[in-house]
Amino acid sequence: MDDYKIIITVSGSDKVGIVSGISTVLAQYKVNIEDIKQTLMQGHFVMFMLCDIKNAVLNFKELKNVLIEEGNKLEVEVWVQKKGIFEKMHTV
Repeated sequence: MDDYKIIITVSGSDKVGIVSGISTVLAQYKVNIEDIKQTLMQGHFVMFMLCDIKNAVLNFKELKNVLIEEGNKLEVEVWVQKKGIFEKMHTV
């Protein structure tokens, strides 16, 4: 069910540990990564993750705050959106 799906977007200068840092937080709070795409554009790292939070031990807002905090530590920007809202924003 899409009610439990979220999209995480990570963007910043490429460096070791970005995928690990974000993935570790997700595992710690029982969030399942269903799909992941990442690319490097002229030294700029971009990653999209589709995750399921059905069994997460934090609610959406708490998880979002924890991921943004981890992004700050990693010196990258992190956006967390519910999948339905993400799709509506990107529908033409």
